[in-house]
Amino acid sequence: MSTQEQFVYPDHLSMIQDFSLAGRPLVDLIWEIKSLYASDDRPWIIGFSGGKDSTCVLSLIYAALLQLPKKKRHKHIYVVSSDTLVETPVVVDMIKRVLNLINESAEREELPITAHPVVPKTDQTFWVNLIGRGYPAPNQTFRWCTERMKIDPVSEFILDKVARYGETVVVLGSRSQESNSRAQVIAKHRIDGSSLSRHSSLPNAYTYMPIEDWSADEVWMYLMSAPCPWGGSNQELLELYKGSNQGECPLVIDTSTPSCGNSRFGCWTCTVVTDEKALHGLVESGAEWMRPLVAFRKKLYDSRQPENASHYRNYRRRTGRVSYNTGDINDDSIREVRHVPGPYLLVRRQEFLKELLEIEKQITDGGQDIELITRPELHMIRREWLRDPNEPDWEDSLPAIYREVYGEDLDWVEDDAGAFTKADSQTLEKLAEKYNVAAPLVRKLLEAELQVSGLGNRRGILQKLETILKQDWEELEAINERNASFRKLGKTHVDEVKDEFSEFLS
Repeated sequence: MSTQEQFVYPDHLSMIQDFSLAGRPLVDLIWEIKSLYASDDRPWIIGFSGGKDSTCVLSLIYAALLQLPKKKRHKHIYVVSSDTLVETPVVVDMIKRVLNLINESAEREELPITAHPVVPKTDQTFWVNLIGRGYPAPNQTFRWCTERMKIDPVSEFILDKVARYGETVVVLGSRSQESNSRAQVIAKHRIDGSSLSRHSSLPNAYTYMPIEDWSADEVWMYLMSAPCPWGGSNQELLELYKGSNQGECPLVIDTSTPSCGNSRFGCWTCTVVTDEKALHGLVESGAEWMRPLVAFRKKLYDSRQPENASHYRNYRRRTGRVSYNTGDINDDSIREVRHVPGPYLLVRRQEFLKELLEIEKQITDGGQDIELITRPELHMIRREWLRDPNEPDWEDSLPAIYREVYGEDLDWVEDDAGAFTKADSQTLEKLAEKYNVAAPLVRKLLEAELQVSGLGNRRGILQKLETILKQDWEELEAINERNASFRKLGKTHVDEVKDEFSEFLS
């Protein structure tokens, strides 16, 4: 009789003895998990998104660990959950409750398991990039959010454990049926004769995908056949999926993972998809208080459309230059030249922030405990506005916007306030009009000079001033006329996207 057959399962896990999924007895998979866990000292990191697949994997491993004698539970298992800070609110609440249950239950059961949420660095969050720096809302060709908000925080957690232990195993709920590209990535990195694969980008990290051959129906069959081993049930999870054929947003550890914009387990701000169905589905299911989020997300999506560029976006890039892209050849055999818009105008970012804060206050006044934008993000956005490369916010407008909405002040850092005031800005505007000089140009020259004021070593100031003077400071019409003969033959749309990405990184 094998080891797995000798084990007496608790009542709530007795179904394991009778199930076969993906053509394999479930008891055999549990045995594989136990054997792999006990085979070495590499700690495990379970990627947990709160969706059905990651919940299934976590449940399987938890059940397997319960079977091992205490003396064989020799290495730690970290459950890591990535919170982008713009996750669908009801999902955030559920994940927090589950993580707390896992930590409480694991301690009670004396299991070496701890759950850890990870978040993006404050200067890399969605709102700091979009409202602070003016990055346009993400789309399929400029999806700047994934790496900053999902991949980097998880990778940092994994690399920290690699540095501590030498190697680690990352356990994922990825399934081959999710997408052809994902199946190809899984196959490409598989180690012959092993259940593990090499991580696609992180050195000394390996991946284990115990349900890669399961179908979605088999996942649900397992989840709904028994309570969660850490307590409770998966009924709430089922309710979130009910009436929806959308998938989930898995823990993202590389760029091969597809967009999860249609998932209830993704970001409510997602503009990568045309029609964000997740929020609509939740509102239709009774979460009426989320309706303002639907409208705000739609505004972000509209702001990204080419026909709205002149209203929302600066005609200069963050480099201070006006950029063009050569399009297709028209009927007259002339290659069309298109202007490439830059970041959101400061006035539009101010509008976005004010509306976001108003929605947050409206929802909290209605009894929901929610924070749509964190207070550290507000401080970082203020700094970005004060130091904006095109439109420095000399009026220091963010504290006033917050005060207007909430009727109170945060503990603003006085040193963050710029050296110039609203009165200075108004004076400069009048002088610029009188002498026919671009006010933003004078602002940047004054700021460059102020940065080295009082320093004994003013090295580089002349080059800095020269760089500023070479930027495009006229109105767009004048710049277009000056560049009427501008051509970049052979440049493709892919090149345009690469330019946009690289310049927004600066």
